[in-house]
Amino acid sequence: MMRNTQIKPLAASASLLAAITLISALGTGGSAFAQGAPQAITEKRTDVVQLASGYRASKLSGADVYNRNKDNIGTLDDLIVSPGTERTTYAILSVGGFLGLGKHLVAVPFNDLQIDNRRIVLPDGTKKSLEALPEFKYAD
Repeated sequence: MMRNTQIKPLAASASLLAAITLISALGTGGSAFAQGAPQAITEKRTDVVQLASGYRASKLSGADVYNRNKDNIGTLDDLIVSPGTERTTYAILSVGGFLGLGKHLVAVPFNDLQIDNRRIVLPDGTKKSLEALPEFKYAD
């Protein structure tokens, strides 16, 4: 009986480890299994109180974007994190158009935007300069 009680926790631990490994691999598109690469998880302490006072992407979506002259130059359509190891965040801005027709989507680095009291500012942006950027199109 003693032998069985010692094996069960070990078997449960092995099952849990296998499940975590499977979930981790699925989260990366299965590439961890295909490449045989070990996965490392780094923990970092976060000040959750300070983080909670930040700006949620869901609340920023649809917000008007202004320049330093307080001209409305577009609307924040979306935020996209680039693939790869850099994980740069881009703001997808909608410029031009009327009632959603003829709008032109462009990508600008999120770090170029300033957010103050829920007001989004691209200081040196103009409608004309944004419309001159290459058009952004969603992959799907």
